[in-house]
Amino acid sequence: MDFGKTQISFSEEQAMLLDAAQGMCADLSPIDQVRSLLEDDKGYDENAWRQMVDMGWTGLALPESSGGSDFGLGALVPLFESLGKSLLTTPLMSTVLAGECLRRTGDVGAHAFLEQIAAGAKATVAFVETDDWGAQHLDTRIEAGRLQGSKRHVADAADADIIVIPAMSEGTKVLAVLSGNQIDAACRSKHDVLDATRRAQSITLDIAEADVTVIAGDVDRALEETQLIGALLVAAESTGAAVSCLNTVVDYLKTRKQFGKLIGSYQALKHPSVDILCAIESSKSLIYQAATELHSDKLSRDARIACHMAKSKASETLMFAGDRAVQFHGGMGFTYECDAQLYLRRGLWAQQAFGDPMHHRKRLAALILDAE
Repeated sequence: MDFGKTQISFSEEQAMLLDAAQGMCADLSPIDQVRSLLEDDKGYDENAWRQMVDMGWTGLALPESSGGSDFGLGALVPLFESLGKSLLTTPLMSTVLAGECLRRTGDVGAHAFLEQIAAGAKATVAFVETDDWGAQHLDTRIEAGRLQGSKRHVADAADADIIVIPAMSEGTKVLAVLSGNQIDAACRSKHDVLDATRRAQSITLDIAEADVTVIAGDVDRALEETQLIGALLVAAESTGAAVSCLNTVVDYLKTRKQFGKLIGSYQALKHPSVDILCAIESSKSLIYQAATELHSDKLSRDARIACHMAKSKASETLMFAGDRAVQFHGGMGFTYECDAQLYLRRGLWAQQAFGDPMHHRKRLAALILDAE
């Protein structure tokens, strides 16, 4: 990838989406609303979800033949940047990724599920069986007529209408698709997520194969590329959240006084604030670079490089912003009542989701050096 010759594009559609999404997210998710949902079982407002469906966000990148808008993956970046800026969490990311995973297999059997997702069905993908996002081995299997196994950290599983389960069948990787009501409550266990705006479960599977739709095709590529897209969407969310975190910091520095002097006048606080701003600008460049490269169904080498770079940088940016916000607020910053905690916890979650910075840098090195 030659960044010196690659021009980052920001289309008219992206600009319109960014304006509309920022306004809508600000209205739906003021900070008081975010806090009111922290202890809620669902963790999100159903009205907000319905408005997103009505706006066509669930089918934004899906083809028109499936009921989508066919705007392409690049359109999702400004959308998730806006969601992150307002800390607005719904099953949208999980649903979008489930649609992408199914679509990228190339299996015609996925079409009916894509139509449901575009129409507003909530969906998720059970990506991992361990705590390691880099693990490739699957123990979940379809054998002797049954789908059996377990999955961890399944995002938004509690409310999912469609659950996509990567599994092995006769030595081949497939996607087993089932409805949420096929998994009993006794087979689910809630995960306490550090970012309390998120919801996840572990699930245990023992379901008759006849009750499962099996999607074949290019499943390995579909899963790999969907996880990279997930990493980019988390990077976009993190960048938006970092902007709001910086705004919180600046507002505090402009109002808090010590010894009769605004604390924002001290260089020890000015310089890290500028460092946050510079890191945000770098993150924005990288997420929109990646959005520019996502112009085909199959991710190119340049698109993969851009996604790895965006995730590794943006998650570190939010962590740094959240950490400084807590420190600048002094003792109050270490209490959950301080909004700085919300950004720090989002940063801690985002750093690990879809692979931490080291995970992505290792894969980035392999791509750049043409190593395996």
